[in-house]
Amino acid sequence: MKEVRILQGLVLLCILMVPVLIIVFLKSFGSNRYDIPILYETGVENPFGECIVEESGQHYIPEFRLFTQENKERGKSEMNGKITIVDFFFTSCPSICPVMSTEMERVDDAFRNESDVQIYSISIDPEYDTPEVLASYAQKHLATPEKWFFLTGDKAEIYNLARCGFILPTLDGLGDPEEFIHSDKFVLVDDIGRIRGYYSGTKREEVDRLILETKILLHGKE
Repeated sequence: MKEVRILQGLVLLCILMVPVLIIVFLKSFGSNRYDIPILYETGVENPFGECIVEESGQHYIPEFRLFTQENKERGKSEMNGKITIVDFFFTSCPSICPVMSTEMERVDDAFRNESDVQIYSISIDPEYDTPEVLASYAQKHLATPEKWFFLTGDKAEIYNLARCGFILPTLDGLGDPEEFIHSDKFVLVDDIGRIRGYYSGTKREEVDRLILETKILLHGKE
C-alpha cells in the first residue's frame, strides 16, 4: 500500500511538472535566434582596381538594367523592397546549368505565392540568349510569371555585374559553351540590396538551406 502511495505521488509530481517544463522550453526556444550574416559589411577586396565598389563600407548590389524573357526592362530598382535570389547561367551550358535550373525550380515553387520574393537568372551568353531563347527556357522550367525572371542584355554590363556586384567569378567563353566559366552559386539578396548568403545550386541540401534562410528573411526573424 505504501508503494502505491509513493507511485501515485510520483505520477502527480510529474503531472504538475509538465506545465513548468513547457514554460521553460518555450522561454529557451524563444530566446534562440537564427542569424543570417550580412556579407561585405566592411567592403570587398578589389586588388586590381577593376571594380567601382565601396572598399571600406557596406557593399550593395549596384544599379543595372537588363531585359527579361518578355523583353521588358528590369534591374536593381525592381529589387528594392523584395528578397531576390540570383544566379548566373546560360541556356546552352553543357555542365552545371541544367542542374542549377532544376534546383531553382524548387525555389520558384517554394515561393510561388510570395510576392516579396523573386528570382533573377542572368545569362552570361547574351549574344545567344535573346529574350526569345530565354522565354523558351523559362517555359521549359515552368517558371512562375512575374516571379522568376530570365535576364539578358549588354555583355560588358553583365560581366561587370557578376564580378563587381555579386562578387562571382565569370569568364567569357567567346561563344564556345565549353569555355564559359561561372559560379554555381545562388545568391540571396535582401530587400535593401545586401548579399546575405551564397549557396551551391548543384547541391540539394544547400538549396534547402537557401529556402529556409529566405523564409527567415521574409518573415523578419533574422
